Amino acid sequence: MSHLNLPPDAFRRWDETPDARFYSLPRFVTHIDAGAIAAVTQLYREYFPPGGDILDVCSSWVSHLPEEVTYRQVTGIGMNAAELAANPRLTAWFVHDLNANPVLPLADASFDAAGLCVSIDYLTDPVAVLRDIGRVLRPGGPLVVTFSNRCFPTKAIAIWLMLDDAGRCRLVAEFFQAAGVWDDIHTLDRSSGTGDPLYAVIGRRR
Repeated sequence: MSHLNLPPDAFRRWDETPDARFYSLPRFVTHIDAGAIAAVTQLYREYFPPGGDILDVCSSWVSHLPEEVTYRQVTGIGMNAAELAANPRLTAWFVHDLNANPVLPLADASFDAAGLCVSIDYLTDPVAVLRDIGRVLRPGGPLVVTFSNRCFPTKAIAIWLMLDDAGRCRLVAEFFQAAGVWDDIHTLDRSSGTGDPLYAVIGRRR
């Protein structure tokens, strides 16, 4: 993380117990409100190719994909098997702890697009994760990282809790830059003005 000019403590959490324990019980809830979810869905509508191979990173029981769009496959990676099994949009899924191992058990250049929804703040080595997501995307494939101002504070990295929304947008863009495999990195504010804000940082696989 030295290339980010951040100390290692920036990526520590209040609760450093194994993440598998924290996520052992399923949570069949959404972590942003309906307006913010609609904004995520619209981003996926804009950036994910219909009929494509989609990767849902840090997935759960819902993927927020547009209902009217069909994809060839949607693969979910998450922390709770019951949540993943209940997700009707997933054609394949597996449990994998990205904080224990940021390398995805997936083939190079096997997906057309990827989403990472309201979870970037929990990754202890986000640069390594974004780099490996790039590995499994085909050239030009987008990664859409979305986030709000809500989180489980005990599991969020310290630097996330110290920043305001604008600072978090800059931080995620820096993660993309540091990963070294993304072009056309840009930040969007898709907040509705009421309810939960919704921000996105998007890059395309070099």
